[in-house]
Amino acid sequence: PKPLHHISSVAVFNEVGIEKMGEDDPVAHIDRLFAGYDKSKWAAEAVLRRAREHGLTVTFLRPGAIGGHTRTGVYNPADLSTGLIGAISRFRTVPAFKFLNLAPVDWISRTTAAIVFDPKAWGQNYNLTGRAETLPELVKDMKLAGMNVRIAGWKDWRDDLLRRQETDPVPELDFLVRILSSPTAVKLFEALMFGPEAGSERTEAFVARHRLPQAERYGSEAQLKAFERMAENGVARLPSREDPPYLSFRERMKGQVGPVGEDRDSSCRLAFTLSIASMYQVIRHRRIDVRGQVVCERIHPEPLTVVEGEIQVRPDEGVPRLHSNDHPLLRYRLTLEDRDGNRWWLEGYKTARARRDFWKQTRTLDIAIGREGEPAVLAGVVKVPSSSFLPDQIDGIQVDPRLSSQEQRLAKLAWLSWFFLQMGAGLAEPSLRAAAELLDLRRDAIDRDKDKLARKIRKLMIQREQNR
Repeated sequence: PKPLHHISSVAVFNEVGIEKMGEDDPVAHIDRLFAGYDKSKWAAEAVLRRAREHGLTVTFLRPGAIGGHTRTGVYNPADLSTGLIGAISRFRTVPAFKFLNLAPVDWISRTTAAIVFDPKAWGQNYNLTGRAETLPELVKDMKLAGMNVRIAGWKDWRDDLLRRQETDPVPELDFLVRILSSPTAVKLFEALMFGPEAGSERTEAFVARHRLPQAERYGSEAQLKAFERMAENGVARLPSREDPPYLSFRERMKGQVGPVGEDRDSSCRLAFTLSIASMYQVIRHRRIDVRGQVVCERIHPEPLTVVEGEIQVRPDEGVPRLHSNDHPLLRYRLTLEDRDGNRWWLEGYKTARARRDFWKQTRTLDIAIGREGEPAVLAGVVKVPSSSFLPDQIDGIQVDPRLSSQEQRLAKLAWLSWFFLQMGAGLAEPSLRAAAELLDLRRDAIDRDKDKLARKIRKLMIQREQNR
């Protein structure tokens, strides 16, 4: 007889009110299961359990909800967990639940394969559910990502989703709406929402014994790649600059500008509000949104409004600007509009150079300004006054007031830690590059030395032959 490995599901426990879902606990009563999928898994386990009692080696492998791949982001577009994540991110409401037994597909498949290839593990039951997601953890993840969500009762959440889909349909969520419109599926969802956490002691022991990756919560970090793919495909929605800012602060600068190549003879003042929609935005794209005004009488007597604007943090990953030793720290790219409706562009760089005043470098911005579609007509330098840096950019940080005071402090700390780490790395790059060139530590240094020595020996040999 051949050993049999059966891919079952924790859906065999989908009975409303069930108290335990351990690997060896009794499964649900068949007459209390509503979905055909649940019943088919239950029936298969019942038949194979009898076969096991008659001596057949049968292994039950029970995944819960299967999330996207943590590295590639590949996900099942028609899975219930996909629809749930997409609906929560779009409509910012989450149904009140106890546990979501959800694990990424790569962890499930790797653990499954390891069990199948280990004869000592055969003949047992394994719940491949990872570590369950809880409602407080999900809400906290969403808040810290810049997406505040409202908690609603299960039925209210379902009715609200159906109403929203009817008035403003999202085609990518049609499959979820069809499911939620079914009375059978409503019972299924109730079992999923209010069921207990699946026990997986045997699976955890197997994973530890084989030194496999430990089961971790499929939270915001683990599902990032899949969430990005969902957003690209229109299923989910990432935070954007149109949303209330997750975090914001002021930046004021003043200095002198003049015609390109000539003296700087005119004052210029910049008053910006810098903001991010989420920590995802800066960690993933290193981008900060800019709003505000530019006052430059050389262009217009009235202030120019920032129509579009962003700052790229360390835009060139430590590569100096062309024909220069300046290493970009921040790159400003703005589209401006004057009172007459004319469009202008502004581009600026904060740069780092070796053996210079670091404090001054982080406050100094070289700018160029020109009409839309035309080359620059003005250039100059503006600086953040040292007296306004601390009040505006550290003490003046504003965090989304919908977060709790503790979450606001955590958000502020996360931002400052990330930003100053980036600035520290950017300021160190010119000195490290200079030291590397001075000590000739580039990758090809040894090869070049060998070539130099070979040429020297060849030259000596030629001279020796000539002397003969």
